[in-house]
Parts: sequence; C-alpha cells; structure tokens
Amino acid sequence: MSLTPLAPDSYLDMVRVALKEDAAADDRTSTPIVSANAKARGTLVAKSPLVVAGLDVALSAFRLLDPQVVVEIAWSDGSHVQPLDTIATLHGSARALLTAERTALNFLQRLSGIATLTNRFVVAAGDRITVLDTRKTTPGWRTLEKYAVRCGGGTNHRVRLDDGILIKDNHKRLAGGIEPAVRAALASAQGLPVEVEVETLEEVDQALAAGAPRILLDNFTTYDIRQAVERIAGRAKVEISGGVTLERIPELATTGADFVSVGALTHSAPAADISFEIEPE
Repeated sequence: MSLTPLAPDSYLDMVRVALKEDAAADDRTSTPIVSANAKARGTLVAKSPLVVAGLDVALSAFRLLDPQVVVEIAWSDGSHVQPLDTIATLHGSARALLTAERTALNFLQRLSGIATLTNRFVVAAGDRITVLDTRKTTPGWRTLEKYAVRCGGGTNHRVRLDDGILIKDNHKRLAGGIEPAVRAALASAQGLPVEVEVETLEEVDQALAAGAPRILLDNFTTYDIRQAVERIAGRAKVEISGGVTLERIPELATTGADFVSVGALTHSAPAADISFEIEPE
C-alpha cells in the first residue's frame, strides 16, 4: 500500500503540547534515578495483531527530547504486525526515552487502533463497497485520525466543511425540503461534490427529481437499501450510513451501494496494544 507520509508540521505542535501537558521538562521520577549521561535502547513492541499508524508522530516525541536519538524502523505505517513483533528500536538518552514514552505511546496506540479497526471493516467489505470515515473525529486530531484510516485501507470522506456539500436533515428542514436544498447546493457547488441524506424511499425519489448526484441512505434496513439502489438505477452514487457494524458489512456489501460510511472508525476505535521496553546500553 502506498501512503503519503504526514507532513511534520501537521503534528509537531501537537506533540509539543502533549509533552508540555505531561511536564516532560520536569520528570520528577527519571531525573533523580537515571544519570543524565546514561544511554538506553528502547523497543516498540506489538502485543496484539495490529496495523501500524502514526509511527513518525510517536518517534517525534523522542526526537524532541533527544535530537541525537537513533531510530531503526522495522515496520512502517500501514504494516500488519503480529504479537511480539518489534515495530521500531531507538538508541539514545535514557532519560529522554523514559520521559517521552507515554506521549509517544498515546499517539501510536490511538492511531494504530484506528488503522486496525478500519482494516477489519475493509477486509469484511471484500472490495465490494468502499469504506469511508466521517467527521466524527477527536477535536484537533482530525488530520492524524483520517491518516490512520488511510493506513488501514479506508477512504476519507470530507475532511472539512469546505471539501464538499453534504445536505443533512437539519439543512433540509431549514431549506424547506430536499428539492430546494439540492437545487440551491447544485447552483452554488462550483465543482464541489454534492450529496443529500435521505431517510425514506420517498425522499430518494425527491433527491432524484432534484438531480442529486450522490444520495446517502441514513439508517435504512438492508431490504430498503436494495429497494433504493433499484430505484436509483445508476442515476446517482449511493452511500450507506447509520447502524453500520462490522458484523453487518458483508451483507451491506452485496446491496449494490457504492460507499458505506462508518463513524466508529474514529470515534470508537480501541487503542492498539503496544509496549515500550527499555534496557540500559
């Protein structure tokens, strides 16, 4: 899998804030116990099967405290690793490795957890439907979390509000219905993708009548999804959302819809199990 690495300026300030939050400049445990000149080797080790994501982010925590740290990467972002696999090895200041450990793991475990869960959905979809994320992300972490989705083989939906037009239920109510909302959106789109959320088969017909190029079926039963796909008949792209679970994905993948969006990828992914083991050197 080919991944465009994260730009350092997308995460370095976040890592600095996290180190400051953890009082990294005043580690009252490591400073009196470990010599300032002591060197150590640290290994990031997978404790369960996982997909790596956010390794550069995690490593930057160590590099900010010890610019001379030497890193050997065994498994890069997007890699599938097994329990006891060494993801990376670091050689440097013992104090820096100890102090940065928690911050580094917080980033790596969170992002690898998202990548791992995303990959489970992608595998269950079996290339029959595209798995999308949503904007249900941790405030301030969206760039990192959406990158983790890509590491797991998923596809990003809108990153921000200016990336596309998605007409949801509140927009429809305020605009006076689906048709006026869609027509106003299309008139102002200027090349942006336009999508409308519908909640019934009758609303599918209204969206088609208004010329919506993409229709999001919100909380439809599998039976109604099939009915909607049949009505749409290729006149618009079809996305499924709401009530999407890992167990349901194989069934949804057979409906003929083009996309399935899953908020749980970013808002409910459990952290991956990764440890950092340090030894004197």
